[in-house]
Amino acid sequence: MSLAVSAPTIEAMTTLELPSRPAAPGPVATLTARADARLLAGAGSLCIALSSIFIKVSGESGATSAFWRCLFALPLLAVLARGEAKRTGVRVKILLPLLAGLGLGLDFVLWGEAIPLVGAGVATMLLSVQVVIVPLLALVFLKERPERRFKFIAPALIGGIVLAGGLVGGSVTGSNPLLGTLFALAAGGGYSTYLLLLRISSSPSTQARSLTLATVSAGGVAVALGLPFHRLNLTPSLPSFGWFLALALVGQVVGWLLIAGALPRLAASTGATLMLLQPVGAVAFGFLLLGEQPSMLQLTGCVVVLAAVCFAGRGAPDQPSASVSPTESSSPRARSRNSSRR
Repeated sequence: MSLAVSAPTIEAMTTLELPSRPAAPGPVATLTARADARLLAGAGSLCIALSSIFIKVSGESGATSAFWRCLFALPLLAVLARGEAKRTGVRVKILLPLLAGLGLGLDFVLWGEAIPLVGAGVATMLLSVQVVIVPLLALVFLKERPERRFKFIAPALIGGIVLAGGLVGGSVTGSNPLLGTLFALAAGGGYSTYLLLLRISSSPSTQARSLTLATVSAGGVAVALGLPFHRLNLTPSLPSFGWFLALALVGQVVGWLLIAGALPRLAASTGATLMLLQPVGAVAFGFLLLGEQPSMLQLTGCVVVLAAVCFAGRGAPDQPSASVSPTESSSPRARSRNSSRR
């Protein structure tokens, strides 16, 4: 059964304006207003690209890395959320961000499991499957028809995923590329659900609080999936603690702050292009820092995936997203073009 949601309905579900004072810019916009948006987006993408490196060198499971990254990130996010609530005068809805966090938690856990199986760089590249999944979810639940280019993007992206995941050929990175690819694709599905729900439940005046709520439920997913399968380590080593702290601060809070402050000030096509630094940076960091050496077929698949993502973003209007109408800015397809990976 599909759920058709009109634009007014989405707006009603998103926020409730308080009549006592007008909305003001959130803390993210305030902190990043004076910096070059392109530099912010590039730096944020590279911060997020380091996430897979931190997870792999920690030597812990996906559930463990997901739990600790959420726990360490929450205090800083809570400070930002409190400041946002006082500053903007906008009350945020709670249910949809919490539901979005379920998808984010599934993404965190399965992506963490995929990294040692298929390699840190390739696992991150495979998450670009969201470019296909988000428009399909939008079609089913929001009745938003994908662009005509979608029928060309989807087969190319699937072919690139097959090559990048090492499903064809001999020498590959990772211990089990098939299982790692399946985990990464499932993580992409969870992340796509997170993007769709967060898109219709947050606004520039509620970003920090929506992300805080999503992070809380994502941590709950890590516990729910980790404990029954004995994959949650509540007493990791001190070095692992250090890597998880770096993951939370650099790959989650700082990366999110930089990208959230940059994208509303960039043309959609520019933002989408700069977001490609995330998978490219992950592959490069995997090679430089971890000695991962993907095969030529895997690298070819990565190039095909990147080309498909670039082609998906070519149709975006060449204007800052802040000037886009409310209906357009709520488009899940626009969100998938300009979304931050981590």
